Amino acid sequence: MSLPEVDVDLLAGRLLLIRPHLDERAWRLLLGAEAKVLGRGGIKVVAAAVRAHPDTVAQGVRELDYPDGIPGRIRRPGAGRPAAGAADPGLWEALDALVDPVTRGDPMSPLRWTTKSTAKLAGELVATGHPVSPSTVGKLLKANGYSLQANTKTIEGKQHVDRDAQFGYLNDQATAFGVTGNPVISVDTKKKELIGNFAAGGREWEPKGEPTKTNVHDFVDKELGKVAPYGVYDIAANAGWVNVGTDADTGQFAVESIRRWWNTIGADTYPTATRLLITADSGGSNGSRLRLWKTELAGLATETGLAITVCHLPPGTSKWNKIEHRLFSAISRSWQARPLTSHEVVIETIRATTTKTGLTVRAELDLGTYQKGIRISDQEMKDLETTQLHRHEFHGDWNYTMHPATAATRPSTPT
Repeated sequence: MSLPEVDVDLLAGRLLLIRPHLDERAWRLLLGAEAKVLGRGGIKVVAAAVRAHPDTVAQGVRELDYPDGIPGRIRRPGAGRPAAGAADPGLWEALDALVDPVTRGDPMSPLRWTTKSTAKLAGELVATGHPVSPSTVGKLLKANGYSLQANTKTIEGKQHVDRDAQFGYLNDQATAFGVTGNPVISVDTKKKELIGNFAAGGREWEPKGEPTKTNVHDFVDKELGKVAPYGVYDIAANAGWVNVGTDADTGQFAVESIRRWWNTIGADTYPTATRLLITADSGGSNGSRLRLWKTELAGLATETGLAITVCHLPPGTSKWNKIEHRLFSAISRSWQARPLTSHEVVIETIRATTTKTGLTVRAELDLGTYQKGIRISDQEMKDLETTQLHRHEFHGDWNYTMHPATAATRPSTPT
């Protein structure tokens, strides 16, 4: 049978039009079908028209004649380049030895002090007699259960033997206060923030190609300085108060922040309250061992007439403090990609913070000065323990109540 006259351009146009919609096997079969229809010499004509290898077209013709199809396969059995692992049986073992976490502590590991990128891994493998490309290294790692991962903060350090018991005690105290209608607050100081046109983490929608421009260097502005946001989170009301200080974060500042919350919000929210429960971290300006914190609380108890109970979270568990994930995290989201260029921006952004659970936040700027290094003597602490400070039977170092001073115990006012 002679080859019929063929319009090669028309044939090429028809085949190339459908090519993007076909996988490798369907493309071979289509070329084979065209070649069979053309008859003798058709393989060469079809191959030339679409610039395919004649063997590809011939394989398509053969597959059309297979008595049974090849279900689920695109390439015929045995086709394609052999996998890297098959060509080099020792490749994966060599690669696994480089990336296995155990090698991080092996001083003889060549990659102990380097970043384990696929390029560096491939380079080390090539040097040890395993020729392989970075892309193949990546495929091998994924195929064997590896993936790119960031560090996770899960190790809290050595746990105190009474950690769980303290959480149980704190929960019991909070429940008891809530039943009687007395307030329970969680307090802490948020990370200090630079004030000025400094870059902020996160992203925000902006016109394309017009990102907010900020300073290259994060040098402290001598006039604006930093702010220390001290937060008070009312657990029952799901309401936050933030006292934005511009001076030192001391025990005096911490108690002043609670005082401002009580005078502005707390007293009106809980008009019949006789007690106040504060949950706080064990460190920082409201630390369990800080004498200034306790002395200032004694003054606040006397001013307000409230018996103030404090339950500290066990050491190393500050991230469990409710204020962290119910108030501070929401404020951080409000601040993302927003340079804190002024005190007004800080205050108004905090006030605008809300959540789907109904969180409301109020904030004020505190321009007060708080002296560092105030020392409370042993005698002053002894007097406080005698008159106002009552330590609970369970971990009195973490749990204590500060009672208002009576007329008999209140120190006389100097004339």
